[in-house]
Amino acid sequence: MRLMNLGTLALVFGLTATCPAAEPLPAVTAKRLLTGTDTSADWLMYGGNYSNWRYSPLRDINRGNVSKLRPAWIFQTGVPGQFETSPVIADGVMFITAAYNNLFALDALTGEMLWHYEHQMPSEIQICCGPTNRGVAIAGDKVFMGTLDAKLIAFERATGNVVWNVKLDEYANGYSSTAAPLVIENKVIIGNAGGEYGARGFIDAYDVDTGKRLWRRYTIPTTGEPGVETWAGDSYKTGGGPAWNTGTYDPMQRLLYWSIGNPSPDWNGDPREGDNLYTNSLLALNPDDGTMKWYFQYTPHDVWDYDGNTGVFVVDTEHNGAPVKAVVQPNRNGYLYVLDSTTGKFLRGTQYTDSLNWAKGLDANGRPIFDPKFVPMSGGNPEFICPGNVGGQNGSYTAAYSPATKLLYVPVIESCGKMEKQVAVFVNGTPFWGGGPGIMQAEDGLAYGHLSAIDPATGKIKWRYKDPWPMVGGTLTTGGGLVFTGNQAGYALAFDDTTGKELWKFQTGSMIRSQPVTYKLGGTQYVAIASGGGGIAVAIVGENPKVTKGDALVVFALP
Repeated sequence: MRLMNLGTLALVFGLTATCPAAEPLPAVTAKRLLTGTDTSADWLMYGGNYSNWRYSPLRDINRGNVSKLRPAWIFQTGVPGQFETSPVIADGVMFITAAYNNLFALDALTGEMLWHYEHQMPSEIQICCGPTNRGVAIAGDKVFMGTLDAKLIAFERATGNVVWNVKLDEYANGYSSTAAPLVIENKVIIGNAGGEYGARGFIDAYDVDTGKRLWRRYTIPTTGEPGVETWAGDSYKTGGGPAWNTGTYDPMQRLLYWSIGNPSPDWNGDPREGDNLYTNSLLALNPDDGTMKWYFQYTPHDVWDYDGNTGVFVVDTEHNGAPVKAVVQPNRNGYLYVLDSTTGKFLRGTQYTDSLNWAKGLDANGRPIFDPKFVPMSGGNPEFICPGNVGGQNGSYTAAYSPATKLLYVPVIESCGKMEKQVAVFVNGTPFWGGGPGIMQAEDGLAYGHLSAIDPATGKIKWRYKDPWPMVGGTLTTGGGLVFTGNQAGYALAFDDTTGKELWKFQTGSMIRSQPVTYKLGGTQYVAIASGGGGIAVAIVGENPKVTKGDALVVFALP
């Protein structure tokens, strides 16, 4: 723990100390969590509310005045690397995470650091895609964070003191955690990362007060369980199926929705013939015990690394002219899926990327009709496969939904790849890829991005903003008729949610690949956007020479 008044010295000299006693904060009760962003002073969870809308009804900042938005305060983390955090705000305190499991508590009105925890890592950790962390969960008087060495830690919200620390699994075997947990009643729920190492995926629930594990739902079946027949031989033993993003919850139906990632090895499906359940799927679980109510598999026998871990949204929409409660996901494979939220029945699937050729379409049950011409080959495909393995929409950031417009706002990567299949040999704790993404670019030789407003009721795109760089920043919608996001050139952006007109931009100094949030304190609405890059952007199109790697949280308000 770093002392708030020695923060700068601690970052330089590595000093640690226990924070002084602080006044207790009001409890974040289950009832408060159910209100989501209806309580405008707060942003209580990763997606804003249990439906994962990333929407706030606040309208002090609106279409008419957003052009006047200016920085109110800036907090520099002093930690380089991917800054993908989604801030959580409660009772005037903001919690953010930075790379390598740095957790900060800030005064949400001034940006003053209240306390800082830096997790001490083992000398060698097995992580696929950078040292990122996407945020925390809160409940009662505690805040919860998963770690790169596969732990879940509970802290006192007021002081940062560690309350309990549990091991999810063995980090040496490829297990890690990068997602924000989700709290439902007395349970803090989290999934694992590590599918690229053949690590068996799972979703865990832990007691908020004690850290005792209450249940575990494995994402890959074992001998005697339904679905194991979809894995050839004993390939299920190294099948992957990570659950590395944050789930979505419907309290009315008491269903927890969690999206599952790719099978292992990623690009060579020969050793694992079959559909490979429950990879690249959406699972609907009972939050009380983790039992599965239904599943839907987006990409059976995935050999493109089309991780199914993008955000899932619970929305009221229409199907064939009749109202329906649905779960909606813009999948990494380039299709937007609409499923019945109660049964998992496939209702609609529409292409939302400009380029898509790996499948010829979806059948009546939503199963893709593969084009064998675009299956990864040894030595690389002669033609580009679209979309590339990063999407589409990528689970590292997420779309947003507005109940006012009934539109989903999706940040998109347009990039294809000449994927390569290679021999796959499993060695515990080492990458189990069976190939790679190969040359990554769009069909015309350029990668680019767009923010698309999509109607889930029809699949039609209402408007589209095109950006010269792949969009790797998350989105936020508000009652002020605005959509906030950011791009790799370092600009924070705001658009009219009905027309797509750009209304505001601000240069933050580094690429944006985080999740914007908004809250209201002291009669003022604020918008918080984290700026700091690396990772996907470099992998697709190389380093952007105009943008630095410095990490800073910029909080905006009207003058």
